[in-house]
Amino acid sequence: MITFSPLKTLTFALVAQAALAFTSAVPAYAQNLFAPVIKVNDKVITEYELGQRARMLQLFRSPGDPATEARKQLIEERLKLDAAESLGLSPTPEELAEGMAEFAGRANMDTEQFLRALEGGGVDEATFRDFIITGIAWRTLVRAKFGPRVEVDDNDIDRALSATSVGNVRVLLSEIILPAPPPQAAQAQARAQQISQITTESAFASAARQYSATASRNRGGRLDWMPLSNLPPALHGIILGLAPGQVTDPIPIDGGIALFQMRGIEEGKVIAPEYSAIEYAAYYIAGGRTPEALANAKKVKNRIDTCDDLYGIAKGQPVEVLERGSKAPADIPTDIAIELAKLDKHEVSTALTRSNGQTLVFLMLCGRTTKIAEEVDRGQVGISVQNRRLSSFADGYLAQLRDEARIIEY
Repeated sequence: MITFSPLKTLTFALVAQAALAFTSAVPAYAQNLFAPVIKVNDKVITEYELGQRARMLQLFRSPGDPATEARKQLIEERLKLDAAESLGLSPTPEELAEGMAEFAGRANMDTEQFLRALEGGGVDEATFRDFIITGIAWRTLVRAKFGPRVEVDDNDIDRALSATSVGNVRVLLSEIILPAPPPQAAQAQARAQQISQITTESAFASAARQYSATASRNRGGRLDWMPLSNLPPALHGIILGLAPGQVTDPIPIDGGIALFQMRGIEEGKVIAPEYSAIEYAAYYIAGGRTPEALANAKKVKNRIDTCDDLYGIAKGQPVEVLERGSKAPADIPTDIAIELAKLDKHEVSTALTRSNGQTLVFLMLCGRTTKIAEEVDRGQVGISVQNRRLSSFADGYLAQLRDEARIIEY
């Protein structure tokens, strides 16, 4: 028989009394966090799940209202799980572990580190685990259901490459450049992953105004029409694989992450030259994006007309403050190549930094050397075309599931 000492009995009574008082003071909705608030076919969503998902989206700094997006995501995920389970599809423990590790790796963490970070932000491991399970199950379903119907041949790749080259393709893009110095890398990676799921121009523009570090943020990230050949070769296949409204996966750049959304594409309208070399100059100004450094950059811009004038600006300073050279497009750092793509000869960009944001890059395009032809990775283009078609099938199927579903909100 278990007995309590008088002290333990008193303590137990006080705890029980306090718990009873607390329960009577808590609002009814807080006592029913695990009661269903939405029913999707035979699956339920609780108030607790909505709160947890909203909190996770807040930690990821996802665009949009967290409560609204949480509701939308969880309803869609119930539909996806329903469809996957109807075909007997569910991730294996190994697939789940790999999926969790892959997602955590985008924030430069291992799974345990990522889970501890979520826990510190008030998000339970099960919330993240359910999110990953649904993603894996849905991707497996889409491949199983639509993969056999998506065949990409040489003609498809040729059309994607505009028959002969990227030189007669121009694109209308929007951009988001997220700073990601080491202290912010994990947060930036998670935010970039969420932005990559955006499907509307308005949502992307909103995210650009809120998060992007470039001057285009004031225009919602919108860029003007540009020849595809202006962009780094590594991006050609990625960009060609986008449908209007689609966003690239996060693209790592020096000290940051880039994302692009396709707004329009034209083939054969204007034949743009392709380039064997790009000449540019980079003058490095201490202070990063501080008002003093930006004011210094403005003074430099007002004093020069060509790249040659930068030698006079750098005179008497350490040789490393000015970098000038001519490189093949594939050899140019991605972030610099992206900025150069927007510039005409002798135009300037001050969007980039180095040394973890402590040094401002005064970037000037000196010139471009044309060439007749350029190799493009046909395999990468084929994968992009295939993924675009699978994504289209998946979106259509999800819309069908939503139309046929019984969704009840209590």
